[in-house]
Amino acid sequence: MGAGASNLVRELDHHGYAVVAVDISAAALRQLETTLHKPSRVELIVADVRSVQFDEPVDTWHDRAVFHFFAAVADQDAYVLRVRSTLRVGGHVVLATFAPDAPEQCSGLPVARHDTRSISERFGDAFAVVDSFELDHHTPWGTPQRFTHVVLRHVGAP
Repeated sequence: MGAGASNLVRELDHHGYAVVAVDISAAALRQLETTLHKPSRVELIVADVRSVQFDEPVDTWHDRAVFHFFAAVADQDAYVLRVRSTLRVGGHVVLATFAPDAPEQCSGLPVARHDTRSISERFGDAFAVVDSFELDHHTPWGTPQRFTHVVLRHVGAP
């Protein structure tokens, strides 16, 4: 989610994985497309992650730096609902989002900041924390930004 012109998508493609790359920016996905192998097993979808639709459940939902742009609780709830309805039971969410001591804005937009507990609470009992840690990400300008990284497993309903 929020694939942009991702090196990760390109590497997964190189190793033969089937990937669905979602981004709200058609321009970013066009740029990504130019770097993929031909033929590619990457499907590019221009969509808002809160409403994206897939033909079948996915095994892994990977999000590096989209979730924190949903500062409103209603947007976070829509995001979690989409994850829950899209990810197969037993599948994993790999999430990186601004940590509690990260900046309050990114690219001029307000952000929500999370620790492992707030992410776990937001995702609820249908998800179990597998692993988590905090790490500094350095922007292209050299500024450190603290991120919370969490891996969750979809354990199914309550």
